Amino acid sequence: MCEKPQQRQVTWEQAPTVIAEIVAACRSDRCVIGISGPVGAGKTSLARRLGGTLISTDDYLPDYEQTPPSQRDEPAHADLDTLARHLRELREGRPAEIPIWSFHQHRRIGSRTVTPGPLIVCEGIFALCKPIREMLDLAVLVDAPPETRWQRWEQLETHGARGWGIDVAREHFDSIAEPTFARYAEEYRKAAHIIVLNHESRTLGT
Repeated sequence: MCEKPQQRQVTWEQAPTVIAEIVAACRSDRCVIGISGPVGAGKTSLARRLGGTLISTDDYLPDYEQTPPSQRDEPAHADLDTLARHLRELREGRPAEIPIWSFHQHRRIGSRTVTPGPLIVCEGIFALCKPIREMLDLAVLVDAPPETRWQRWEQLETHGARGWGIDVAREHFDSIAEPTFARYAEEYRKAAHIIVLNHESRTLGT
């Protein structure tokens, strides 16, 4: 594990440079970063900017047909034990068989073999949950106001990102995604080493 920095707050523009400097100072063969935040905050976009071996916690979501709607974003229903095991395998330099979860079918549809590089980035709403935090060298929380986040998510759904349509996506945003993440937001904020403020309107991943 790398030496963990004291918590600091940075802008969206500063984030890649600040994180890259921390990663460069890491003396481990592999550095594992977790990036969490509410829906539309920019987790996926930041992860892509950092590069490395990317893992999404979305692939560890439950089968929606077997999970009540109000529980679909709850950490207790995600396969976090398997995610933690996969991150451990990747940290140790071993390939991991990562599930593929479909947002159009709302269930797992297969798997893919992932071979680790020096930087491993785990992004998604579950990336700072306790079982996953124990695998991380650096914990990052991305945040933005709800109205800004919904505008981004609406743009993604307009292009069919999840196949729901605007009305269903809005219902999920208001009734499931927002209240569920809010229950854990303070825990994640306290655990984060870097808090990224991403307030500007732009089309981003979630």
